[in-house]
Amino acid sequence: MNIVVLRGVLSSDPVSRTLASGSVLVSLELTTEVDGAGVSVPVAWFDPPVPVAWAAGESLVVTGTVRRRFFRTGGLTQSRTEVVAADVVQIGRRRQVRAALARAGAALVDE
Repeated sequence: MNIVVLRGVLSSDPVSRTLASGSVLVSLELTTEVDGAGVSVPVAWFDPPVPVAWAAGESLVVTGTVRRRFFRTGGLTQSRTEVVAADVVQIGRRRQVRAALARAGAALVDE
């Protein structure tokens, strides 16, 4: 089972780009708190259903999965561990946050 729920603050503005496949990738850097310390978590959100208009400092809830991907750059193989988002919701939108958490929770019992 691979389910992630994050609550944190955007540490930088989202970066959106269109991939060669035509998919849109929005990259987010979310700062969460673990044991009293801030931890930066990279988030990849593919084909978001709505345009992303958030800025650094926005509080968000993210549900998704953890993935490690490998890629070649400069002749070297590198890897990156990131969260692939299923849902990204502003913390103040309580109904949408509850719905995202319910979807993540349903995945726990569906398998």
